[in-house]
Amino acid sequence: GDNVLAVIDSIGSSSDGKGKGITAPNVKGQVIALQRAYEKAGIDPASISMIEAHGTSTIMGDQAEIQALQQVFSDPSIPRGSIPIGSIKSQIGHLKSAAGAAGLLKVVLSLVHRKIPATININEVNPKLEIEKSPFFVNTQLRDWEVAENSRRRAGLSSFGFGGTNFHVLR
Repeated sequence: GDNVLAVIDSIGSSSDGKGKGITAPNVKGQVIALQRAYEKAGIDPASISMIEAHGTSTIMGDQAEIQALQQVFSDPSIPRGSIPIGSIKSQIGHLKSAAGAAGLLKVVLSLVHRKIPATININEVNPKLEIEKSPFFVNTQLRDWEVAENSRRRAGLSSFGFGGTNFHVLR
């Protein structure tokens, strides 16, 4: 009798172990978390139609996250600029330990309303991200969440924490 709004297909996690520092992101650790999520669920990254990034808007953090996503979404069949990417942090700030929960709520509400909310307050995407060479584009406007006929709406959600904890959730 519960009203189920979304189902989590998989969660991948990793720890960077001894790294550069408590707040320094590690691409390798993030890739491992992403790969574990997709492998565990048996989901092809090409079927993802929304990414809710950790997206702290820091130079090191965003570069590491985009590099990790590009490695996992490296299939040449995924068209450049075809997957919207955003972060709830642009609307509500960084909630520290609750940031992943806020991102999950955004994904669930996006599924319910079949809309992808805008990531706001972006004047220019860091050119060092080279996002135009990737399957992603920063979603700066509210849009309908369209998927191909007989396809499911699927999102990937990343949450990375102090000390090198990395999580990626699939729906």
